[in-house]
Amino acid sequence: MEYQLYLKQLLEATIKNNASDLHISEGHPPVMRINRKLTFLSKEKILSAEETQGISFALMSEEQINDFVKEKEIDFSYDFEGRARFRVNIFYQTGTVSAALRLVPEKIRSLEELNMPFRLHQFCEYTQGFVLVVGPSSHGKSTTLAAMINEINHTRSAHIITIEDPIEYVFKDDKSMINQRELHLDTLSFAKALKSTFREDPDVIMVGEMRDNETMSTAITAAETGHLVFATLHTNSAGQTIHRIVDNFQGDQQSQIRAQLASSLVGIISQRLVPAIDGGVVPACEIMFNTPAISNLIRDNKIYEIPLVIETSSESGMVSLNRSLSELVRKGIIDIDNAVKYSNNPRELRKLI
Repeated sequence: MEYQLYLKQLLEATIKNNASDLHISEGHPPVMRINRKLTFLSKEKILSAEETQGISFALMSEEQINDFVKEKEIDFSYDFEGRARFRVNIFYQTGTVSAALRLVPEKIRSLEELNMPFRLHQFCEYTQGFVLVVGPSSHGKSTTLAAMINEINHTRSAHIITIEDPIEYVFKDDKSMINQRELHLDTLSFAKALKSTFREDPDVIMVGEMRDNETMSTAITAAETGHLVFATLHTNSAGQTIHRIVDNFQGDQQSQIRAQLASSLVGIISQRLVPAIDGGVVPACEIMFNTPAISNLIRDNKIYEIPLVIETSSESGMVSLNRSLSELVRKGIIDIDNAVKYSNNPRELRKLI
């Protein structure tokens, strides 16, 4: 097998089929994820261990191969002939090499093109504070963040610094100047890069993922000291997000973190990509803005009351996930079964519907 040629055919097929992911694993033919469903390419041959290694190594430079063999896994971005980018993870399983590739479209879509709620434009208008985009893995957080960063890029003059692992969307400077830093290639850690931004004169900072309390603490401090900070977390709701951040710190530090969050947080967007009736996926979003009521609940450690405030604060632009799901059902965009599947509170959702 000529690995470079076969790899090119697979990447072209991934783009043509509008698949979100491509999987290469020994004992299977190549597998694509199309409309959130795994699709085995039955017309392709079942791959041997030698072939999965050959295809995977065709994606990497000599230096990356050496790092992979040493560390047993590697993350990086791969530019395919200037037509598309892929976020790549290569790993060992049962002693053989496997690869998972996520297609990152070349074009950064707008919030309207993503069918995101109009209220999300409001987060792009702030000049200071902390904005979190949260949700399960593979539910469009990076795509939403890219749309918001690009809106700022097109609407005002700002110095934007992104810290990513790896870089997914590549921004083209418009009214703003954008510097994109990739973990391992341009910096050794999120926390180190984030601390370095204080000496780099940023207006807007995007942190691809907050993985430890040092990164979280530095991001919150950056938001307090005059920067607009965007970040993501793998959490399921606004309330759970605040719990996750606070619980990352020792008991004696938690009250300080709550106080910092209460003053610096702009809002939290929690999103899901739900299968649509006519094919594809559609976003459902919980939107929380940090109103005085929310701020007091964070400071007083009454996080459990946040869902009720979101539910009863539609005049402030807030939307609960169940409201978003029920509206999509009412409009005939998604069916009830999928709405219930993606709800954090199915019983309440059934009542709403």
